[in-house]
Amino acid sequence: MREARILAAILGGSGVIHLLRPETFEPLMPDVVPAHREVILGSGVLELACAAGLLTRRFRRPAGWASAALLVGVFPANLKMADDARRSSSTGFKAAAYGRLPLQVPLIRMALRAARS
Repeated sequence: MREARILAAILGGSGVIHLLRPETFEPLMPDVVPAHREVILGSGVLELACAAGLLTRRFRRPAGWASAALLVGVFPANLKMADDARRSSSTGFKAAAYGRLPLQVPLIRMALRAARS
């Protein structure tokens, strides 16, 4: 399934970045989330696990459901990033922050299609 491979690449890349450069994501963490670094690292591990599952026919269905849940779970960080961007003077940061929000919908749909395959 082509979409599952695309989503696996996106999640895999993001997972690697979460593990190698967790400080990149710390400013995105909502204040209500405890242990920011640990949550970021855990998110990276989950993204890698979902990516691996999406690439394996046997685990594609549960990995699809897990990927959808993960994408919904990180949406508050995307909202915080957009809110932070509102106060920024950087056009690039604003574009990235606001651009991420609508991208979540097709990614979640891809994960749900993988879960139903």
